[in-house]
Amino acid sequence: MSVSHTLPAPLAPASALKEWRFPVEGMTCGSCVARVEKALAATPGVEEASVNFATEQASVKAGREVTLDMLKAAVEKAGYAVGSTAGSAVGETSLRLKIGDMTCASCVARVEKALKQVPGVLSAEVNLATETAEITLASDAAALPRLIAAVEKAGYRAEAIPDVATGASPSTPSGAPWWPIAVAAALSAPLALPMVGMLFGKEWMLDGWIQWLLATPVQFWLGARFYKAGWKAVRAGAGNMDLLVAVGTSAAYGLSVYLLLRHGEHGMPHLYFEASAVVITLVLLGKWLEARAKRQTTEAIRALNALRPETARLRRDGVDRDVPIGEVQVGDQVVVRPGERIAVDGEILEGATEVDESLITGESLPVSKQAGDHVTGGAVNAEGLILVRTTAVGAESTLARIVRMVESAQAKKAPIQRLVDQVSAVFVPVVIGLALVTLLGWGLAGSGEGHWETAILNAVAVLVIACPCALGLATPTAIMAGTGVAARHGILIKDAEALEVAHQVKIVAFDKTGTLTEGKPELVALEPAGISRDAALGWTAAIQAGSEHPLAKAVTQLAVKEELGVPAASQVRAVAGRGMSAVVEGHELRLGSPRFMQELGVDLGAFAVRAQALEAEGRTVSYLADVTSAPQLLALLAFGDTVKASAATAVTSLHALGIRTALVTGDNQGSAEAVARQLGIDIVHFQVLPENKAAIIGQLKAQLKDGGRVAMVGDGINDAPALASADVGIAMSTGTDVAMQAAGITLMRGDPALVADAIDISRRTYAKIRQNLFWAFFYNAVGIPLAAFGMLSPVIAGAAMAFSSFSVVMNALLLRRWKGSSK
Repeated sequence: MSVSHTLPAPLAPASALKEWRFPVEGMTCGSCVARVEKALAATPGVEEASVNFATEQASVKAGREVTLDMLKAAVEKAGYAVGSTAGSAVGETSLRLKIGDMTCASCVARVEKALKQVPGVLSAEVNLATETAEITLASDAAALPRLIAAVEKAGYRAEAIPDVATGASPSTPSGAPWWPIAVAAALSAPLALPMVGMLFGKEWMLDGWIQWLLATPVQFWLGARFYKAGWKAVRAGAGNMDLLVAVGTSAAYGLSVYLLLRHGEHGMPHLYFEASAVVITLVLLGKWLEARAKRQTTEAIRALNALRPETARLRRDGVDRDVPIGEVQVGDQVVVRPGERIAVDGEILEGATEVDESLITGESLPVSKQAGDHVTGGAVNAEGLILVRTTAVGAESTLARIVRMVESAQAKKAPIQRLVDQVSAVFVPVVIGLALVTLLGWGLAGSGEGHWETAILNAVAVLVIACPCALGLATPTAIMAGTGVAARHGILIKDAEALEVAHQVKIVAFDKTGTLTEGKPELVALEPAGISRDAALGWTAAIQAGSEHPLAKAVTQLAVKEELGVPAASQVRAVAGRGMSAVVEGHELRLGSPRFMQELGVDLGAFAVRAQALEAEGRTVSYLADVTSAPQLLALLAFGDTVKASAATAVTSLHALGIRTALVTGDNQGSAEAVARQLGIDIVHFQVLPENKAAIIGQLKAQLKDGGRVAMVGDGINDAPALASADVGIAMSTGTDVAMQAAGITLMRGDPALVADAIDISRRTYAKIRQNLFWAFFYNAVGIPLAAFGMLSPVIAGAAMAFSSFSVVMNALLLRRWKGSSK
């Protein structure tokens, strides 16, 4: 078991210097490095320049008047070049845009390309799932209008997303309406039913003009979106899934219209309206399911922003008044009353209290705070009135930084779907080219009108069999089946990326409190000295009878469980940051921390060894003392969190799958190591704050050299950055909504043993995706040559296309037979 201690470092304010990192091309030896460094250092405003020959990267610290163009000019003057991608810049300006009208990865690539061509843009990353773009700029001067104009010129919509520092958050995407799918299905059903009738020798074929009447609105009204998106792809010189749908269905529809007009008077020809209408209906259904998932993408950020109070009680010139949080500045004094949420990051000037930081640090027990201690905005002030000097506000606050980390970590792309769209971009022109070759080859090979009609039929057969229905259904049907069976076993999977990535997980990192433990402190040890155990428990329960403190509840619940008579207490008073005092049955009692006892002059020597052992196990130790006359120690109390019954099974199951386990927690060393030893966890990181949790996940990723992935399992807001930065985030439903929204997978029963099941269903689903993609491409690889050589009529081609879709769906439905191991 390896152990790492991560100290909770405060977040530093932005430096006056800006740091740049960019690739340098053309260096061949160490002397090149020296020349580049010299050229950069000579640039006015540059304070420090260093170049790494191994990575071909330059790192420059300079004043804010220095621009990227100035640094590029210096490098080029020295005889070298700055890489086409500017690596990363530290201290740069970042903007986020909401992008509309994207439908596939090809759209993502075009938007990224358009943004990167705007002068001053260092990097641009577009997320199809969240429909957002994150842009890094060398300068923010008039940047927003240029960026929006570039996106609109590429054929999409763009609007700015408010900064998290303002407390605003992007609106949740509205769900796509379901009625177009219902209308398309109603219009397509009469066209598809005759195909079913043919299997039983029934002739249910509708009149050709009725077929046309049903198929036309599906093609040009409900399917208009595919024409619009496909036209944008054509204008950009690329192809996408929408273009495949538009070309394939238009070919079937166009052939049907031609045959209807050409041969309608001489009997009913075979028409292909059902192929075009059913394909559009199925693809619309897939797009609707995709749109439903997108509605959840902003909820994690909204929940995090909801933690920040909208107002703060500001003290100026001895007068307290409530002001909007945006008016608070660094150095201002803020008053926080008991029960209120702390509005800003700051340092306590006056007062003492206990602060519930569980939503920020993951510590399940309230933390004592007094003058000089740091408090974090978003935490709850449990007891005393405190005066806080503000040290960070707005975008520099801990909570705002957590929000940014979650936003950045969510900028992921589903690898399989991206591959499908990339293949589609090449597939479309290839298929159209083959259809054209087929048309000309058959048309020029003979003479007469009949040859050209045969040529048209064969060319259309190529286009019809190349219809992207199976290709489009291969991934979503497997994902739908996988998520459905997982939900029945208590595993809720929010997005496709989690399923596609989780099969590669090699390390699972667990939070401790509420994930592997119950998250509810219990009285685990009560050792009296000079009095009976019942008396010690009764007096302790009497002191805490009216308290809402978690430790007090643990004592009173145990007294109730043991049906112990609790005497009445008087003169009950809370001593902020230390404990409580009361009079019980004539005894002046004190209950609290070791520090409280030391201040009262109570000798703790009788329990010194035992207390040390309990603290080494991660327990919280308190004492009961009688100070009626001479201070006298009466009892030792130890509080702890119970490990979940299924936690050991969870770790064992993961090890059986060849997966290593890690513990990443904000709790103390003793508690973390005790749980790790008990469960057999391989790696331990303790006293880790939220901003450091994401960094720990990054370290775990770096340990994997074979392409393995890291999963994070947590339940609290403090886990949100790590859940989002991990390759797969897994949240407990017993935790906060923020954790569940930031994670790709939620365990609905709060059972850690479900983690192994989630990874198993991911592996099986990914296998189905690969099988489906194989069959989808196989049909095209075999069917297109057969159609081109005239060995398949459009009827057979259409049937092959329909069978390919059917086989893909049926193969995916085999996942429904999966049984989890945790039941």
